[in-house]
Amino acid sequence: MAPDDRWLAAVWPFVRGQLLPAPTTVLEIGCGTAGGFVPALLEGGYDATGVDPEAPEGRHYHRVEFERYEPPQPVACVVASLSLHHVADLDEVLDRVQACLLPDGVLVVVEWAWERFDGATAGWCFDRLAPPAPGVEPGWLRKHQERWAASGQPWDDYCRAWAEQEGLHPGGEIVRRLDARFTRQLHRRGPYFFAELADTAEAEEQAAIDAGLIQAGGIRHAARRT
Repeated sequence: MAPDDRWLAAVWPFVRGQLLPAPTTVLEIGCGTAGGFVPALLEGGYDATGVDPEAPEGRHYHRVEFERYEPPQPVACVVASLSLHHVADLDEVLDRVQACLLPDGVLVVVEWAWERFDGATAGWCFDRLAPPAPGVEPGWLRKHQERWAASGQPWDDYCRAWAEQEGLHPGGEIVRRLDARFTRQLHRRGPYFFAELADTAEAEEQAAIDAGLIQAGGIRHAARRT
């Protein structure tokens, strides 16, 4: 199973559990080339729309940045999975989310906190990467392992420099700005890296977190517009 497929399958029960009952309207920000959760939402009876510059073709998708998307009407639910940490202007995006949600609408956010990706966590992940395969594009963790080794920097310096260069928003800052606009319903930290690792289940990563071996890099958050 591809990493993206593993990730969607693992996160879908959480996303589905926070949404208002179907049928209702759901907008997914950053659905990606495969459509994100939109196919599962449609199958579940939702009126779902995915917005992403690289979204698939079809009437349920819009190939545009969310900042430039004009929804025809407010929606009952918004889903943002790994799409907030790399937006250019986080405040603008969250203000637009707030504006496009119906009163008492639901926002479901799945994110990661790059600032918690410390040396111990990186080492634990790198030890669990599959060996490089000829002709296969390496995953993002393998690329970071190689770039870090070539940089000669301590891991924390390398990771911070990369995040600043990419303009990534820290997970803690994302949550703070969410709480400034929405009423929190649920928030928890947990696994994030397992989908990229070989023979490593989500439960195994959680066990390492519980044992204090690694940091909890994943964020799962649900809120309402009030």
